[in-house]
Amino acid sequence: LRYHGLSPTMPLLQIVILAVLQGLTEFLPISSSAHLALAPWLFGWNDQGLTFDIALHFGTLAAVLAYFFRDWVQLTGQAFGWDWGGNAELKKSPRMLWMLAAASLPIGVLGYAFKGLAEDTLRVNHILIGSMLIGVGILMWVAEKVGRGGKDVGSVSFLDAMIIGISQALAIVPGTSRSGITITAGLFRNLNREAAARFSFLLSTPAIAAAAFKAFWDVHKHGGRIEVAPFAIGMTVSAVPGCLVIGFLLGFLRRHSLNFFIYYRIFFGIIVIALAIFVRP
Repeated sequence: LRYHGLSPTMPLLQIVILAVLQGLTEFLPISSSAHLALAPWLFGWNDQGLTFDIALHFGTLAAVLAYFFRDWVQLTGQAFGWDWGGNAELKKSPRMLWMLAAASLPIGVLGYAFKGLAEDTLRVNHILIGSMLIGVGILMWVAEKVGRGGKDVGSVSFLDAMIIGISQALAIVPGTSRSGITITAGLFRNLNREAAARFSFLLSTPAIAAAAFKAFWDVHKHGGRIEVAPFAIGMTVSAVPGCLVIGFLLGFLRRHSLNFFIYYRIFFGIIVIALAIFVRP
């Protein structure tokens, strides 16, 4: 693994573009890992390094915590038998917090086991990234067709939660998209689109937090250093669009299908594979 600090010479424009890219793509079902891995490759930038990726993930963690703060307070209260009011759908599921905890275990185990492979080998395999963009896009299309969409977020069962949690573990492969694969699994379990996205975002919170803090600790343990200014800029700039995108996607899915994101994934995946084969080695 490459444990190194943020380069103090990293251009401000590159920092801002990557931070905005992270904020926009972390919660849209189009794969933030693919975009962050491909941007330096396509633009000829030096790899921003894993420590800068940590800054971006702390930013999106701040976004999801801020947006769902009331939901997390409600879920925590319900888990311990306290009624603090809140979302009527979540009230139907007093065990939701424990289901989220159990559903987070698969990505925790597999993420720990395959962290090195994902960060060093899969991250630079652009044909794999393009193939996952296309493959998950096709899977999303199938889920749109077969999912009945009759269940709200408060109707998520323990089996639903575990299936969605197992699907989230696939997100360690770049190009998959954590939100894309978990929303897709939710649709297969007959959640409506908004419910699938809301559960996906709630489920992403412990995964993003664990990954960010684990990577931060690994960098510290191996003597890496973090330049404060680029880290702070990356975290702040990624948090704002991340929070806006969450609200946008939940509203969008109340009225629209996932077709736009399906077409985007397939088109982008074809371009990535073509570039990998014919243009950039």
